[in-house]
Amino acid sequence: MGSVLIVGGGVAGIQAALDLAEQGIDVYLVDKAPSVGGKMAYLDKTFPTLDCASCILAPKMAALLRYPNIKLIMYSEVQEVSGRAGNFKVKILKKPTYVDWSKCNGCGVCTEKCPTKVPNEYNMGLSQRRAIYIMFPQAVPKRAVIDAEHCMRLNPPPKAKEKAKGPLCGVCERNCPTKAIRYDQQPEIVELNVDAIIIATGMELYDPRNLPELGYGKHQNVYTNLEFERLVSATGPTNGEIVRKSDGKHPKRIAWIQCVGSRDVRFNHYCSAYCCMAATKQAILAKEHLPDVDCTVYYMDIRAFGKGFNEFVERAKKEFGVRYIRGKVVRIDEIPETKNLKIVYEDTAASYLKTEEYDMVVLSMAVRPNSKLNFPVELTKDGFVQLKNPYLDPVSTTVEGIFVVGAVAGAKDIPDSVTEASAAAARAALIAKRLACPTPEVVK
Repeated sequence: MGSVLIVGGGVAGIQAALDLAEQGIDVYLVDKAPSVGGKMAYLDKTFPTLDCASCILAPKMAALLRYPNIKLIMYSEVQEVSGRAGNFKVKILKKPTYVDWSKCNGCGVCTEKCPTKVPNEYNMGLSQRRAIYIMFPQAVPKRAVIDAEHCMRLNPPPKAKEKAKGPLCGVCERNCPTKAIRYDQQPEIVELNVDAIIIATGMELYDPRNLPELGYGKHQNVYTNLEFERLVSATGPTNGEIVRKSDGKHPKRIAWIQCVGSRDVRFNHYCSAYCCMAATKQAILAKEHLPDVDCTVYYMDIRAFGKGFNEFVERAKKEFGVRYIRGKVVRIDEIPETKNLKIVYEDTAASYLKTEEYDMVVLSMAVRPNSKLNFPVELTKDGFVQLKNPYLDPVSTTVEGIFVVGAVAGAKDIPDSVTEASAAAARAALIAKRLACPTPEVVK
């Protein structure tokens, strides 16, 4: 029985790993983050059922630890791939965590004692974490990582270093009950031989600062949809309470602006697939948290193409009173006295320029493929992985034995990503079991 490398530990990568491990195939699961989970770990609920995202994802994450033939290689990135199907040689850079994970038990004592606070990436910068941290409460593996850039011991401020007579700080080392802190840990190169590779590196959101007319980063109460997702989550920075950054008050009117950075020839010409349903879901969640809040969605077209999607939109309109306005937002201005936001938009149904005032605005950002891909595969002009045949073979790349799943091959939602993961796992399993006869294509 052979082995398969999966790059990316989101829900698609996890599903592929579980499918392969179930067949007795050795699986190496690599992710650049300290924990698996990917973007789904940031979500509160899923559409169109409004099921708890963590309740779906967490059991899959925990299941990875039950299979002895799944090896997690966290906080690591693929550097080089060579060889061919049935015999790929892969070099992986394992970044130092400065914590001995064989001793760390995830107790969190070090994260409580560390004196340095920095923006928390998991909460999209809406809260703070320590320089030593565990990514999130349900992390798998639940192990601490030291952020070397902000650690007082590893990267001391020049002035403090000059005054100090010895090493600075060391609070986490003194308080760690298992003595797991390793300040001398170095980067490590891991070399693997695998039969097949599955790319599941996922997506990132387009930078809203490229559209300055929408005021993101300048107006306090303009959020991205992923920031709002953390805001509404019980594990988020406000424990699920929807409040404004400017004054900590509950918003009375919230607007969602669709297709920000997508379906726009200036940025990304394609539809990002998930935004219409995600905005609808968030509007419903806002109404559940704040029954009196007024929710409005500004859209180009509502693309409710999946199972139960159209019914979900109709439910938002009829049961929750969510307004949908077909309009193109021109700009967002901030009212200095109240920090409220004035949206100027073209009502495309009436071909008329209008304005409305809101307490909070949420931008539904375009999907982009994760930018760093060290694989010998062809890319589309948009940066997504080129498929061999998007209609007849939607998980094969242009290189035999390397498969691709999820949003790195094109914008798509969670159910489609998971379906592709199982398909790619089945294809990779044939090669790993020596049941497939790939063409002798060598990657140099």
